[in-house]
Amino acid sequence: MVMTYTLKQIPQTAEAFWEIASTAHVIAFHGKMGSGKTTFIHALCDARNVKDVVGSPTFSIINEYLFSENNKQKKIFHIDLYRLKDEQEALQAGVEDCLYSDHICLVEWPERIPSLLPNDTLHVFIEPVDTKTRKLRIGDN
Repeated sequence: MVMTYTLKQIPQTAEAFWEIASTAHVIAFHGKMGSGKTTFIHALCDARNVKDVVGSPTFSIINEYLFSENNKQKKIFHIDLYRLKDEQEALQAGVEDCLYSDHICLVEWPERIPSLLPNDTLHVFIEPVDTKTRKLRIGDN
């Protein structure tokens, strides 16, 4: 599945993404620095009506956001592994606890923890088409 979008179209793209990924628990976002991973994750949180301020957890590594669905409080963990050197650092930061919880995990830089990701992780690849357009591809590689 491939989606192409601009910043103006990102809210609709995020809604469409959630329909496709409705059963996904861990979603791994691949892409180069500046490709739009954090921007798209922000749009995904907006689509879930997250009330918290959504930002990049580059320094905190894990941000936790709350949202309500079917009158139930739910969590999204936004995990940014950019600063981590290896899987051991991810374990020390509590990443594995998030990945194997019952909550949604949106992971940036998943290449840092290949053996920690659950087998059913949904992989998403984001790349620039031009300065205003991004291509999002859902798949294995």
